[in-house]
Amino acid sequence: MIKMKRTLYIVSLGCAKNLVDSEHILGALVSEHWRIVTDPNKASVLMVNTCGFIQSAVEESIEEILELADIKSKYPEKKLVVVGCLVQRYTSQLLETLPEVDLFIGTEGVCNIARLLDELIVGPVTRRIEIPDRILLGSTSPRLLTTPHFRSWLKITEGCDNCCTYCLIPSIRGGLRSRSIEDLVCEAQILESKGVKELSLIAQDLTAFGMDNDRSPQLHLLLERLLVGTTIPWLRLLYLHPAGIDERLLNLMAEFPRIMPYLDIPIQHVSNRILSAMNRRYTAEDLERLIDRIRAKLPEIALRTTLLVGFPGEKESDILQLEEFLLKHRFDHVGIFAYSNEEGCASENFPEQCSEEEKTARRDHLLHVQSGISAEMQQKYIGRIEPVLVEGTSSESDLLLEGRTRFQAPDVDGCVYIVDGVASPGDIVNVNITEAHVYDLVGVIAEYSSFGQGTGKV
Repeated sequence: MIKMKRTLYIVSLGCAKNLVDSEHILGALVSEHWRIVTDPNKASVLMVNTCGFIQSAVEESIEEILELADIKSKYPEKKLVVVGCLVQRYTSQLLETLPEVDLFIGTEGVCNIARLLDELIVGPVTRRIEIPDRILLGSTSPRLLTTPHFRSWLKITEGCDNCCTYCLIPSIRGGLRSRSIEDLVCEAQILESKGVKELSLIAQDLTAFGMDNDRSPQLHLLLERLLVGTTIPWLRLLYLHPAGIDERLLNLMAEFPRIMPYLDIPIQHVSNRILSAMNRRYTAEDLERLIDRIRAKLPEIALRTTLLVGFPGEKESDILQLEEFLLKHRFDHVGIFAYSNEEGCASENFPEQCSEEEKTARRDHLLHVQSGISAEMQQKYIGRIEPVLVEGTSSESDLLLEGRTRFQAPDVDGCVYIVDGVASPGDIVNVNITEAHVYDLVGVIAEYSSFGQGTGKV
């Protein structure tokens, strides 16, 4: 009887790290003979894997939950389950706020998810909320990929010990827990066997990998093992704390082109006063030296960063300093976000809170500045032949293919529109770049060859 009812519809919200959790949820359920459906009306269990990092994410999660609750109201036999960061952050507060939900499960509920849902279907449940102990998923945990078959995420740690004053991650996800290098190489090999050609390493902070074990950073050791243990053509690094980037990493990237010439380094600000209040552990002068070191070692590097404006105590002079920094150092990709004063953060009660109008105006101003920089930076690609990972037919037109260069990360950066040539999703082909726009490039597939980067040196 239970098996007949084992159908799940899931919505995954938030970051790539959250998506990996959703993939483990799907893997765990499929291994127990659940069937995943894409129509919520055909599911016995409706699930939302939530983000609860900032207020806008909380609101998006609540909105999605209520939409599924509306479907459930038409089919009372359906069960509504909410998992993830929102549950971990608000715990019992949700019981009264969302009576429509049958079961709440925290961020660590993957291992027991099949048992919990089976018990929910049989009913009645004695507890509406489950907050399991901290766990660390590994290569033996079932995982059903939801990304295109040729690219995937590799989550190398859980939690964070950085304790930035504006961030709830340590309280939601717990302290830093690093996976073993052996287990990560094993998972990478599994992903390669499934056809993955681009593997993006993700964590709250990649540079902290291994710091919880022997108190020494081990990212370079992990990369060395991935280079030897796999032939995955593209290895990409996302989310590196500026204070943790060392010469060993830069030397490795310079020597082995399979590690993409791309670094995502969220600097957040450049005012020393604000950086200190954020507990970021570096100064504007440190950032200047870091960028110079990176570009000296890796002249082709594409740098992405994130800025947080409107932090308590921020002045117009601090925004001018940020503007000058952007104009001088010319990042390839920049995300700019307005500070959200989150309950429970250390900065919640800091004096001199900025108004929402100030935050928005400052963000929009810097976005305008950066758009001009991005448009200029893109021009350097015109006339170059670049390897491009083909994603498939473009969402803009069935007549175009769409892909990404080594300098464009999935989901967050622009793309390459391929206006001439034939290729299949997952192919890495040489593309002659003919046009450049603010975020996107345009090109044609070069006739003489495809790009076989996977056979390069390790």
